[in-house]
Amino acid sequence: MQSTAREYASARRDQHGFTLIELMVGLVLGMLTVLVITQVLSLAEGKKRAITMGGDAQVNGSLSMFALQRDIQQAGYGAAASPDALGCVVARKFDTSGSSATFTLAPVVITDGASGAPDTITILQARTTNFSTPILLTGAHLQTDDHFTVNSALNAAVGNLMIAVPKTQSSTIGCSLFSVTSDTSAATKTLGVTNVPHVVGTTALAKWNQNSILPSVGYEAGSYLLNMGTMVLRTYSVDQLSLKTDDFSPTSDATTASVLYPQIVNLQAFYGKDTNGDGIVDTYDNTTPTTSAGWQQVLSIRLALVSRSNQYEKDLVTTANPQWDEGATATFGGTTPTTCNGSSKCISLKVDQLTDWQHYRYKVYDTIVPLRNVIWNS
Repeated sequence: MQSTAREYASARRDQHGFTLIELMVGLVLGMLTVLVITQVLSLAEGKKRAITMGGDAQVNGSLSMFALQRDIQQAGYGAAASPDALGCVVARKFDTSGSSATFTLAPVVITDGASGAPDTITILQARTTNFSTPILLTGAHLQTDDHFTVNSALNAAVGNLMIAVPKTQSSTIGCSLFSVTSDTSAATKTLGVTNVPHVVGTTALAKWNQNSILPSVGYEAGSYLLNMGTMVLRTYSVDQLSLKTDDFSPTSDATTASVLYPQIVNLQAFYGKDTNGDGIVDTYDNTTPTTSAGWQQVLSIRLALVSRSNQYEKDLVTTANPQWDEGATATFGGTTPTTCNGSSKCISLKVDQLTDWQHYRYKVYDTIVPLRNVIWNS
């Protein structure tokens, strides 16, 4: 019995648990391990979000630049077929109860945003089933006439929008928009080889035929018509942190607004001008020409846009407006670039007007788009 009691007491002494100090040390080590793992996961997730959001900004910026570049490349088709017409103010009016309005006969018109605000870019182009060529007037057209007498109505079709261009432009004799019609009630109202009617009617397209917008002296022989087909008159702008378009509607006097891509926060554009006639761009500026000769100097459009990531960053990740690197040799008018990246010239692209702008990342996209329809016609 005494031996059994001693064995039991010895066993109890050997079966003791953790002390309080050991438990506290283990708890601290566990908390440190959890803290390190949490920080690693948080850093990895932050990097993942930054990369993902940077990818979104790159996609939005690339697609926005592609849309602009594609439209500018086609700008001026039909409208620039006769270079001396460039810059003509085109009058238009839809229906007798509508209001008259105007637009400029030019491939691309840049409206400069004040104090670094985004610019707007308006693009004009013809869209026809066949090719578009000027149609010469062989007879005078009075303001009250409902048809044009021409040398050849080649590729003219019912419903085509056309622009009448005077032989000699002035402050009182400008361009006019009308729509081609045809019926068999009279020879002058029937579209033919040498006859282009524009009779006002109740159909949507025929409502563009408002003689009140034509010059009071009419159009003399030697004037001509530009076939615009289903005319494209599209304005690109930045609104509510998105690139959007406003499109002219051939069947009404309204415009159709469309949001293209989000997180586009600035758009800047310059005319590339050949000032000495050698076919090479000499300078870039945002001064819109006012004469045909001035428009014929515009050979390209240089533009940049700024896209923003979707991810709000807790830290300040942007400390200054992004810079548009223009290279070392380009000449600019109307703005003063700063020296950057060695000998390059940079233009600051304003984003600091945005709420919490320093908590987002930005990317600049830029390109130069030749106005090939102007260059080919020159």
